[in-house]
Amino acid sequence: MRKLSAIIAGLSATALLSGMLVVVAARTQGTPAEPAEVYKTKCVACHGKKAEKKFDTTISDDQMVEAILKGKKAAKPPNMPAYGEKGVTAEQAKALVDYMKQLKATP
Repeated sequence: MRKLSAIIAGLSATALLSGMLVVVAARTQGTPAEPAEVYKTKCVACHGKKAEKKFDTTISDDQMVEAILKGKKAAKPPNMPAYGEKGVTAEQAKALVDYMKQLKATP
């Protein structure tokens, strides 16, 4: 009976670890990152910590999403890269626009 309990415990631990590995793998391979993570790694250098630079809230969300996906040539460098070519979807770009608006509105 002890041997059977040990086997069941071992299988349970193996199943738990396997499940954790699947979650970690899914999170790192192809799972969209949170807008805050993307902003911190890709955007903050040009747009600032509070989206206070080069972020025009007077244009429509669709225009902002298009700029994220297709890029935009600025009056002076640096230019906005085309993140659509790097795998960013319209849905992810919209989430990023919403996050940037929130950042800019927060004092």
